[in-house]
Amino acid sequence: MHKFLMLGKYSAAGVKGIKAERTKKVVALIRKAGGRVNAMYALIGPYDLVFLVDFPANTALIKAAIAITKLTGIGFSSFPAVGIEEFDRAVG
Repeated sequence: MHKFLMLGKYSAAGVKGIKAERTKKVVALIRKAGGRVNAMYALIGPYDLVFLVDFPANTALIKAAIAITKLTGIGFSSFPAVGIEEFDRAVG
């Protein structure tokens, strides 16, 4: 599994649909795409949400991000994340 950071920004429509039940649906979409949620946080600043997730491949992440945007109106920018130990091995 590969780790990813997903930064989300609410649209006007996305804000209107905020509910705990919708969060459960988002987690289910991530699982359906083969992913696992490690953490989810609300943010104050240029982004509204951050998800720390694992996916087997980039394509699974893309599938989940598009499905979440269709469901919620939240757009995501996603980034691969590498653990420090793995980073240190790769560069040094």
